[in-house]
Amino acid sequence: MNYRLFELVNDLAGRADSVDDLMEFAATWLIFPVFLVAAFLAARALRHRQVRPVAEVGAALLLAFAGGQLLAHLNGQLRPFQSHQVHQLIPHDPGVSLPSDHATAAFALAFAVLVFLSRGWGVVLTVAAVFVGLARVWVGVHYPGDIAAGAVLALLAVGAVAAYRRVRISRTGSATVPG
Repeated sequence: MNYRLFELVNDLAGRADSVDDLMEFAATWLIFPVFLVAAFLAARALRHRQVRPVAEVGAALLLAFAGGQLLAHLNGQLRPFQSHQVHQLIPHDPGVSLPSDHATAAFALAFAVLVFLSRGWGVVLTVAAVFVGLARVWVGVHYPGDIAAGAVLALLAVGAVAAYRRVRISRTGSATVPG
């Protein structure tokens, strides 16, 4: 199923140069504006002395990446271009495909911004993360399952940080840290 979904997306590559250019940009460079928006929102929060939400975004990102590293070491799924004939539009080193680091980072930032900093910007970043993930499949360097795994890791990481926040608030009786 994963390979069939990959084929459905990747078979569209190479048909329209302008669409391929857009997908190559999204697969390679869109992650940077996602980080820039998150950094801007974090700076704005810090300017208003809102340290906790910024720390929560950082913690979620770290947890998602730690989960991604663990998952990558537990499986040996090769990248699509290593196992199949694909339309590979961008160069990429061979290696483990699952999960996509780009998707993990983009979704972790998007979901963390959504939950901890700004719902509106979180929605915008989630759309960007979906586009990053789709583009990584389009250009032939990831399977759809790699993208989904990154999104699930991000969701679990943000959920864990949000759960910790709820437990901490219920124990202290307030959202502020004592002392």
